[in-house]
Amino acid sequence: MKLMAFGLGYSATAALSRLAPREVVGTTRSAAKAAALAPLAEMRLFDGSPQAAEALRPALAGVTHVLVSIAPAEGADGGDRVLPVLAEALAAEKSLVSIAYLSTVGVYGDHDGAWVDETSECRPKSARSLARVKAESQWLAFGDGIGASVAVLRLSGIYGPGRNGFVNLAEGSARRLVKPGQVFNRIHVDDIAAAVERSFATGASGLFNITDDEPAPPQDVVAYAAELMGVEPPPEQDFETAELSPMARSFYGENKRVANLKSKSELGLSYAYPNYRAAFARMWAEGSWR
Repeated sequence: MKLMAFGLGYSATAALSRLAPREVVGTTRSAAKAAALAPLAEMRLFDGSPQAAEALRPALAGVTHVLVSIAPAEGADGGDRVLPVLAEALAAEKSLVSIAYLSTVGVYGDHDGAWVDETSECRPKSARSLARVKAESQWLAFGDGIGASVAVLRLSGIYGPGRNGFVNLAEGSARRLVKPGQVFNRIHVDDIAAAVERSFATGASGLFNITDDEPAPPQDVVAYAAELMGVEPPPEQDFETAELSPMARSFYGENKRVANLKSKSELGLSYAYPNYRAAFARMWAEGSWR
């Protein structure tokens, strides 16, 4: 396997560790990040510009698998940042067989707390979610055009080592915001890595929700983490009167329960962290939350 990882960030790095490809090229926009990630991959700078794409073309030779973890551009001319400048070069690589695109369950928008699956209507309102829907379609169409599989992996709220309720409690940044009826799904970064692995192994194409089994109120998750740590949880705060950034508040404007059956039946994915209680108990026992 020669892997091309567009956007070698938190989730893509976990996938890289699990896949252990023979050869890997990764991209980032920052020279400092490229230097830090150099032990993991042949790093290249890429910001979506034609100039960066031209410099990247030689590194695509012989690529067999592509992992895309770059946020799309927003606005009327937004969408995926890779295909507008590299579709022709990628299509020319006849070795390319499989693509995994990391998206978000945010594309579903608000469903008033109802269950959604991959057949559910997308009701995006935010610019970032509208751009995601467009980027998903672009990658699926590209795969159809060149005969490569494209798995669009719609991820729920990501957590894992260094990014979780324990860390927030330890740093004093944890909050228990209460909005009646509000729930969120979550996904451990190791389960994201497993989903990427399964998508490549099966050659599956289409939409897949990659999420835990149990959507839950966010304040309950914070309280459980505090219980495991043996610390007092932060006081509950009314969402309506809490001071929040516009982006943080926008997340609470979307309420849905996301089903993951298709990822189990078609990808054969077995979730190591099926709900927040099992995940937090394991992370605390192992010390893997740090």
